[in-house]
Amino acid sequence: MRKALNALYQASTVLAACCLAVIASLVVLQVLGRLLDGARTFLGLDPLGLLVPSLAEIAGFLLVGASFLALAGTFRNGDHIRVSMLLQSAPPVLARLLNIWAVAAALGLASFFSWNAGWLAFDSYVYNEVSFGIIPVPLVYPQTVMTLGLAVFTVALLDDLILLLTGHAPSFETVEKSDPIEGME
Repeated sequence: MRKALNALYQASTVLAACCLAVIASLVVLQVLGRLLDGARTFLGLDPLGLLVPSLAEIAGFLLVGASFLALAGTFRNGDHIRVSMLLQSAPPVLARLLNIWAVAAALGLASFFSWNAGWLAFDSYVYNEVSFGIIPVPLVYPQTVMTLGLAVFTVALLDDLILLLTGHAPSFETVEKSDPIEGME
């Protein structure tokens, strides 16, 4: 079960990275198109009008996807911002109870948001809602990706709550940082 959960968190994080890579690729294509059009204009030729239609809108959808798909992986890796001053100064039993309360509250909120995001995506599907850009993107797609990211985050929170309730340390406290960018802890 642990391998399957870790694979789920990693797959979600990889999809988030892919969203960022697609954003970068689209922006590079847009810049290259503008450079080529500028060069043609400089040479006295008519510009071709090369552009990526609805780039800002599509990049926004991909950024939403990247943000929500990365929630579980960054949580499990201990990369979310946590205010632990109270936990450090509290007695161990109280600190454990506060940690359980915080993860349970986060689980409740994430469950609520997952449920409502799912209904939003379903509603967009039923009513065939599309975006307002040059390319009418069906809103069900970015909303489903958002729901998926929230659902995986909810599973990660439930995973850590079970760890806490069974007397184990949560993932964000036991993770070993070996990322050369972040440094060693």
